[in-house]
Amino acid sequence: MKEKFKAVWSFFLRFGLSAALLTWLFSRIDYKHTWAAVKGADKSYLLAAFAVFFVTNMMILGRWMILMKALRLQFKDLSGVRWFFIGLFCNLFLPTSVGGDVIKALGLAKETGYRPKVFASIVLDRLTGFTAIVLVAFVSFFFGRQMIGDSSLIIAIVCMAGVSLGLAVVLFSHRIFSWACKAFKTWPRIKEGLMSLHYDIVLMRGKQKQFVATVGISALAQIVLAYDFYLTAQGMHQHISFVYFIIFSPLVCVVTSLPSIGGLGVREIGWVYLLSKVGVPQGVALGLSLINFAFMILVGLVGGIWYVASFSTGRLQHYPSDARLKPWHA
Repeated sequence: MKEKFKAVWSFFLRFGLSAALLTWLFSRIDYKHTWAAVKGADKSYLLAAFAVFFVTNMMILGRWMILMKALRLQFKDLSGVRWFFIGLFCNLFLPTSVGGDVIKALGLAKETGYRPKVFASIVLDRLTGFTAIVLVAFVSFFFGRQMIGDSSLIIAIVCMAGVSLGLAVVLFSHRIFSWACKAFKTWPRIKEGLMSLHYDIVLMRGKQKQFVATVGISALAQIVLAYDFYLTAQGMHQHISFVYFIIFSPLVCVVTSLPSIGGLGVREIGWVYLLSKVGVPQGVALGLSLINFAFMILVGLVGGIWYVASFSTGRLQHYPSDARLKPWHA
């Protein structure tokens, strides 16, 4: 009963944050201007932007598959694809983009029977993605800093770099990770699980090619995602340089990790704040962000439909005897 109360309270807290942020935004922005900007957008540009958004998600899926195979996780490709899309669907209403990660990790772990390796692949997937965000943001800011004219953004990029480096050190250092796990000495099962996660993550030490490949895919995915926002802006008749979106998109991705419903509200404030620095009207910037949230819903619905179809046929409850396939070779 207590856990159920906490879950309900957590949901309403996240919902309340998203609602409060959106209410505050619309109180400062003429929503009629936002609606007019969305309604008057060039539909061909928006269709192209959605296609690019979908490609970005396919690249992220490919990154996760590479990591799972590098860890020699025994799984079926279709299962990985299914849980990836279900995770996207859960991202729409769970806390931040991490909520969907937990759901897809639990689902695939139950299906394969290898919980530590599945969770290790999720952690490494996030780490490579975050590393690429820092790289893309730093390089693009270095070449476009004169266009932006706001050196304060480098502070956010440096903070992102520090967090990424700190996570990598903790995850790959046995001494530091073991020391940190001492905090769970009164919960031996949790400590044992964390150490198993660490041992699986360490398996990536001898797989530099796969790690570099996933970081490269992540960096390219960030650039492709930035192009999605650029196309959306073009469709809304905002003809501004692509470099702005390469710099801003990674920063907004980090901001959406704050507790909210699918990043709603937090993401909108991020885009309104950043795009206003380069002359984009606030109402248009808000519309741009909401259009891309609609893209998230459309792609996430694929996972929702897949989940319902799987549930109705019992596929999520039935695990075939050949679930443990031969290990993938690195």
